[in-house]
Amino acid sequence: MQQAIAAITDGKCLIYPTETLYAVGAGAFHARAVQEILRLKARPADKPLPIIIGSMDQLGMVTGWFSKAFARLTAFFWPGPLSVLVPTGRKLPEQVRDGGGFTSVRLTAHPLARELCLRAGTPLIATSANRTGRPPASRPEEIDPALAGEVACVLRDKPWPGGGLPSTVVRCLGTADLEVLREGAVSRAALEAAGFTLREAGGVRRPV
Repeated sequence: MQQAIAAITDGKCLIYPTETLYAVGAGAFHARAVQEILRLKARPADKPLPIIIGSMDQLGMVTGWFSKAFARLTAFFWPGPLSVLVPTGRKLPEQVRDGGGFTSVRLTAHPLARELCLRAGTPLIATSANRTGRPPASRPEEIDPALAGEVACVLRDKPWPGGGLPSTVVRCLGTADLEVLREGAVSRAALEAAGFTLREAGGVRRPV
């Protein structure tokens, strides 16, 4: 844990567990580290990187936006694997924002990921720890050794990720309407059971 926190503070990349999968990440405001994540994953630069936070207090570091729908979503599903698109400021590197200035954020439910955010004092990039086109990892032995060899630290402590689907990504369209941009660990049925009406995605590239 100390090595992981030091890596984040120094603007380096690391691999760490989330509630669903292992993530490769770094402090969300370190532009060089963010660029390094894109290189490590061979990820297109125009595909924005998602963010996790360790507490609701850290949400203000990402966005000042608020809506009734957003408040309802966070009350129902945070902490947990639901990422919500929010408008964000220019303090975040451009690789974390889409063309409209949006990024996706979630309050992680994984205790180690939350501890990393809180002790390092920053939101973290949280994109799956695999090269683009390769399978993600939910157990230490599934982490790509080549990828692990290029980061400053790999946090293998338990609890390990739960596996399964990655986080669901949604965008608020109104007081009770949602656009589902990626189906994942939070099902459409769960969103509807919480009182939301689901609309078809508009085809705009968003952070996932």
